[in-house]
Amino acid sequence: MNRRDAADLAGSAGVGAWTAFAVLTMIVVGGAGAPLWLDGTFLSRSVAHRSDELVALARGVTATGSGVVPYALVTLAGALAGRTARQRLGAAALALSCLATGQVLRYATMTRVHRPRPPRSDWATHASGWAFPSGHTTTAALTAGILIVALALRAPRGGRALQIAVACWGLSVGLTRVYLGVHWFTDVIGGWLFATAWLGTCLWAAARWLPGAFLTTVTPRPAPQPTGHGP
Repeated sequence: MNRRDAADLAGSAGVGAWTAFAVLTMIVVGGAGAPLWLDGTFLSRSVAHRSDELVALARGVTATGSGVVPYALVTLAGALAGRTARQRLGAAALALSCLATGQVLRYATMTRVHRPRPPRSDWATHASGWAFPSGHTTTAALTAGILIVALALRAPRGGRALQIAVACWGLSVGLTRVYLGVHWFTDVIGGWLFATAWLGTCLWAAARWLPGAFLTTVTPRPAPQPTGHGP
């Protein structure tokens, strides 16, 4: 894929996700933060189907959606994306900036919307702050997206399986937030949309302005053919 096609694809994805996120945000604000659509159903079913083992597993998965783990993973993504030591450092810095700036923007949005969380009596883990969009969900989805892009650029054989595994992790973090009762399902949808929108914006900018070496895979040069001069 050339630079222009990459920029167009990322830009289109970003615009679509921003539009969907804006619509969902207006619905949440218009409803004064009350549960929407199937929010109540998802929460009640999650509470009804909890077990000690599943709650412990969900807590373990949800813990990977914040703190040091996402930053370590996007640093790894930067190391994968670059070819030389200098490129790896630059790519890691860009990936970290994308994640950190996305978290700041998400926090500003959350504070502005100030949607209440589900009832505290339904919580199965600690949580703080407002609900929309979900912070763990946004962070994990952003991290997963950055890793998937890095794998697509530089993955060895088996990269597709790794991409699927990373995507499943990013999605599962969001789902655990509902299962543990600390977010409505539409908070999680909002987190996925916000992450997609911000990642699309960052990739659009990268495709337009980064050196082309970051956007193409290494193509080995063909071995020189023998001239075959006869006697």
